[in-house]
Amino acid sequence: MKYKHKGRNNTLTYNVEESIELLPFLLQVMSNRSRNSVKSILTRGQVTIDDHIETKHNYALQPGQTVTVLKNKAAIKESQLIGMTILYEDEDIIVINKEAGLLSIATQKEKRRTAHHQLMEHVQRESSENRIFVVHRLDKDTSGVMMFAKSEKVKRTLQNAWKENVKERTYVALVEGEVKKPKGYISSWLKESSTHMMYSSSTKHDGLHAITHYKVVQSNKSFSLLEVQLETGRKNQIRVHMQDLGHSVVGDKKYGSTGNAIGRLGLHAKVLLFTHPVTGKLLRFEAPVPKSFLTKSK
Repeated sequence: MKYKHKGRNNTLTYNVEESIELLPFLLQVMSNRSRNSVKSILTRGQVTIDDHIETKHNYALQPGQTVTVLKNKAAIKESQLIGMTILYEDEDIIVINKEAGLLSIATQKEKRRTAHHQLMEHVQRESSENRIFVVHRLDKDTSGVMMFAKSEKVKRTLQNAWKENVKERTYVALVEGEVKKPKGYISSWLKESSTHMMYSSSTKHDGLHAITHYKVVQSNKSFSLLEVQLETGRKNQIRVHMQDLGHSVVGDKKYGSTGNAIGRLGLHAKVLLFTHPVTGKLLRFEAPVPKSFLTKSK
């Protein structure tokens, strides 16, 4: 069995040439390692498939996919961040590009393998008194631009004037089916059910008002790539509104998706344009659209 392999300083990259589950594939291509060693590489989030972190042993690989493994030495090295890259850092804020599959903040199950925890370790290398504060969140399976504050004061400044500070927040969404209308918007009142599902209420003022604007970037019979701008930032807003539109986000079973052609949620935070909370400068950050979104909607 042949696997094309190319290695960079910190990573090993393999091209998948036949359908196979992830763990058996890794055991084959990394035959010099023990089963336990390969399993721990998976568990630590060192394996990326195309453009998302994957930790499931039985993930079904398809021909044409690319598997990237972060080498152990690089992962153990203190400066190595897993599942994210820093786009900008100063004494007040940090802006990152987060990969799909990485939690923004800790949950009951996962405390350490999060963007917040890694950035906390990152700033504490300079001084143990340094801290990181969450300003906004991206769902675990959403990738893209995300900002953190380095003090409680900066966090409050940003959150208290979020609508005034944030000038543009653009997402791209890969959705199911062909969206016929080239552009439009969805306006509804969002509520949360007892099972933590968000849904649109048909009654005016019954919930939190949410407005989502979209335009079609490219589409085919099966998928559409939309550029989405938020006028409001409600929990799961884009996901609910795409379901309301009749075109659920790819891979979003929770909100009506029927399949998962890209092995991840089809949602990516592409642009964040905001006024710096201390200097007052206008800053713009962009995270490239994942390749799988572009190829599926061509």
